[in-house]
Amino acid sequence: MSFSGVNIIAISVGNTRTAIGHFIDGELQPAARFLNTDQAGINSAVKSAWNDLRDTDSPTILIASVNDPIADALQRDFEDLAPEQVYRAEVDFPIPIGRQLDAQAKPGVDRLLNAAAAFSRLKQACIIVDAGTAITVDFVDGEGTFQGGAIAPGAAMQLASLHQHTASLPDVKFDKPDSESFGRNTKQAMLQGVYFGIQGMVRRLVENYAEAYGAFPMVIATGGDAQTIFEDEELVERIVPDLTLIGLALTAQTHLYGLASDATESTSD
Repeated sequence: MSFSGVNIIAISVGNTRTAIGHFIDGELQPAARFLNTDQAGINSAVKSAWNDLRDTDSPTILIASVNDPIADALQRDFEDLAPEQVYRAEVDFPIPIGRQLDAQAKPGVDRLLNAAAAFSRLKQACIIVDAGTAITVDFVDGEGTFQGGAIAPGAAMQLASLHQHTASLPDVKFDKPDSESFGRNTKQAMLQGVYFGIQGMVRRLVENYAEAYGAFPMVIATGGDAQTIFEDEELVERIVPDLTLIGLALTAQTHLYGLASDATESTSD
């Protein structure tokens, strides 16, 4: 997938963290991730990236957000840096992916960007698993149409819930459990339950989607916990950490640089 000529700072504001990556002539430079509370760090990274892009052709800043209060504050700062060159995906223009959803459905911008990027890269039906604050498992058919999917609590959220809603379960940081078949202490038992619970949920959803579609789609994973959960999972064929940022580059290519996208933009009810 080529984004030749695209010069953007791609910013994905998530529930907990913000990812920042900039593309110079379509090439993604090393991305950085910050806690949403670290606005100073985010602003510094954006200013540094803008200095890299300042002399390129039509540099822009493109923001995607599932956390609008954070994104709104950041956008005000960025507009001081680059007036009239800051845009929001799905606000200023649509993400280039077809949709077959309920009429009032409003899927998360990150889900749509992941779907658009995955289909543009794979050119076939695919399932996208995003393992972050939440776990999403979404399906795109062979025509490049986003069909929806499933949303569940992410690993850290599950562990936090166990700690907060019980009297004695500890506060455990998510990691891959030991290789023992049994969790022989409380921490390992919690990690076993969350780790294999997510893997089992994803496997069952993939089977459901494949049965409904009549074929077994390729599975691609992204998100902060994807490597930990799926690195040894044969079901997942590719792990792409920066899939959302790639979706932003695709969106910019389609709408800001006058270049055609491989994904469709039609929306149907």
